[in-house]
Amino acid sequence: MIPGKDATVEKVDSQKEKYGSFALFDIEHFLRRVLKSWYWFVLMLLLGYSIAWVYSKYYAQNIYASNLSLSVSNNTSSYFTPNQSINFIWGQGGNQDGVYLKKMLLSRTHNEFLVKELDLFVSYSTKGAIKSTYLDKDDCPVIFQVDKKHLQQMNYPVTLVPKGANAFEVILPDEGQSTNLYSYESEGFSAINSYERPANKIIRIGEWYTSPNLRFRLIRNPIVPKIKLENIIVNLNTVNQSVNDIVSTIGIEFDKEINSIMIITKKGYNLNSTVNFLNMSVSQLQKKRLADKITVDKNTDIYLQENLDNIRKKLDSSANVLNYMKTTEKLYDIKDRDEKSLGEIKDLEAKKADIDSKIASLNEIRRSLEAQNFEKMISTTAAGFQDGLFSASVAELKALYMKRRELALIYKPTSEPMKEINRLIDDAKMTSNTALRNYYSGYYNEINKINQKVAQANSDLATYPEKQRRYLDAERGYNMIEATYNSLLGRQNETQMRMAANQSDITVIDPAKNVGQPPIGPNVKATKAAIIGGFLVLPLLFILIGELLDNKIRNIKELLSATKIPLLGVIGNNGNDNMLTVLDQPKSSVSEAFRGIRANMRFLAGENGGSKVILITSSIGGEGKTYVSINLASVLGLSDKKTILLGMDLRKPKIFGDFEIDNKYGISNYLTGEVNISQIINKTRIPNLDVATSGPIPPNPSELLMSEKNIQFIEDLKSLYDFIIIDSPPVGLVADSYELMKHSDANIYVVRHEYTEKYMLKMITERYHNGEIDHLGLVYNDYNTKQGYGYGYGYGYGYGYGYGYFDEDKNYKEPLLIRIRNKVQSIFNKK
Repeated sequence: MIPGKDATVEKVDSQKEKYGSFALFDIEHFLRRVLKSWYWFVLMLLLGYSIAWVYSKYYAQNIYASNLSLSVSNNTSSYFTPNQSINFIWGQGGNQDGVYLKKMLLSRTHNEFLVKELDLFVSYSTKGAIKSTYLDKDDCPVIFQVDKKHLQQMNYPVTLVPKGANAFEVILPDEGQSTNLYSYESEGFSAINSYERPANKIIRIGEWYTSPNLRFRLIRNPIVPKIKLENIIVNLNTVNQSVNDIVSTIGIEFDKEINSIMIITKKGYNLNSTVNFLNMSVSQLQKKRLADKITVDKNTDIYLQENLDNIRKKLDSSANVLNYMKTTEKLYDIKDRDEKSLGEIKDLEAKKADIDSKIASLNEIRRSLEAQNFEKMISTTAAGFQDGLFSASVAELKALYMKRRELALIYKPTSEPMKEINRLIDDAKMTSNTALRNYYSGYYNEINKINQKVAQANSDLATYPEKQRRYLDAERGYNMIEATYNSLLGRQNETQMRMAANQSDITVIDPAKNVGQPPIGPNVKATKAAIIGGFLVLPLLFILIGELLDNKIRNIKELLSATKIPLLGVIGNNGNDNMLTVLDQPKSSVSEAFRGIRANMRFLAGENGGSKVILITSSIGGEGKTYVSINLASVLGLSDKKTILLGMDLRKPKIFGDFEIDNKYGISNYLTGEVNISQIINKTRIPNLDVATSGPIPPNPSELLMSEKNIQFIEDLKSLYDFIIIDSPPVGLVADSYELMKHSDANIYVVRHEYTEKYMLKMITERYHNGEIDHLGLVYNDYNTKQGYGYGYGYGYGYGYGYGYFDEDKNYKEPLLIRIRNKVQSIFNKK
């Protein structure tokens, strides 16, 4: 039976819409194409691996990181060394000193100091055959010292090549010299006249090299490098660029358990550079903070001592007044004293006296800020608070004022650099003034509360006689002065204790160290995987795009599922130049496939014993309908069936060439009445097979084929032949075949593997399921035999049987994948 013929399908509208509709993507064919293109994947794998290896070996710049951990003590005293105290007014708490220290380490002021002090604007590297390697200063035999008073060209690589123990050849780039040069003194650019490229020159250590765009000398490095370099490449950067580069590579975190411990991380292309920078940065910060502490503590001690001297005089005077009233006016023993109210007033006025002294200290800080007298600044502890952010703003303001004084020597007041530095100063002043106003406000609010409580307590003493009230007022005045004196004395003792300790509040726990840390980046493994994966994806992507754009029939199973038209057989590829496969290779698998089609035709044409008209057509030319017509007629003729092959594709005659027949007279001549029927019938070497060729191409082929004479011609042939095979025109181009199908007993539609477009089957499928065409069957032609007959075809009929079964195919060897598949199938099919 014919596959699909027994399936009865109710043709409802929704199902009819699906007939002739193919899937957009054929996953099975896609996977076959992927497997078939395995060599591309192997090639891309090798290419991707090679590129990834070259990248990791010669181009990937390793990024290293070193860490330094330190702790900050809580006994600091200056704006530049605040601590973690909790502000008693605002209830502020937390690691203020750590926040300040983080701000300092990331500040432009600190890092600019390091850049200038340590010449970090000079970068070193060396270049091999392909890859450049960044160096630390300690890796170089010489140190590149620039003349900061001379204009220098930025980002202009200078190559130093050793020429003996004490000499180096200076090689400059062939081009790129600039007339816009940088000054390390003014930190700005200046234009000079054009000049010729400086010539290469050999200089000795200590000798100055001078050119219009450079001036430097080489100093022997006291640290002997461990590696011998064939060349040293030196690059100069601006101070601003160097600072930005450094700050962008620093990371600071606080310990999760002890927030006074900081972990500082520095990233860079050279591990030794990161280690040296961290240790130098913290060392310089320790020195600076210690110097600031000493200066501020001395100022604070002097300020407190001056205030103590003044308060001491007031205290002595107040004591004399109080003693006079006791001895002269005998008021030292007041009866029925309200000790509770007096004690409360004494405590309140003591607090008020302490706050008054802090406000006085706050006034001193504010006056120093307004006068820009930073060298005389006193500690904020004298004013009763320690605020890291306020101290940072003061430190920043101090640095900005110094910077403005430097810029004022170079730029006009209306220039952009001066406007920018003034803007930064205004921002810092606003920050510091806002903090001071907050503390003033807090102190005055506290004093108002104290005054209210004192007024309430005074109301309880209103009943005392005037003389006794005067004594109590004198006693309260003495107590306030004494409280102020004691408060200042306590703060002076704290200041002197800090001065006696005289050590930095920064303690390095673990200094940065080169212990052979592996690079933290780039992720070479991930990059290599991405490169290799990307190359492997390329052929997959091309195959996928090709599959999505491909609209050709490639899958038998999909063809039958979409058309629901019976399949008569599968024809393999014709390896011969002519079309007479059945005659020339009768024992081949292709010939046997045509015999299978002959056997299956009876299901379409029926078995009533009469003559059968078999029409063979296709969508367009080139799909093999003539090839199928010739070989199917040959098979029928060889089976002792009287058969005639009619070449009714009048527009494109073909049959005569293969049978070596003269096409001078044919069907077109007969239909126009030029010749009789006996003149167009030609004998072949098969006794039972005759051929009627198309004849010359007529001007009206459609009218001739659909004429009554042509229909009568076919009817006349029925009395002479058992089978009439009609090679008709393609239905995708003309409608002639549809008219001829009305007079045929069976219709064969040829679909060519990887040639026929899917959309071409839409019309024939719809007509078949609408009942306009009967007795229709498919022949799948030119199937790729390397895939094995029936591959992708689930009915299991085995059309073509497979190469190697027949004599003509004995030298054929199936592909490895097909042999593996067949072996697996044989294992599972065992009973």
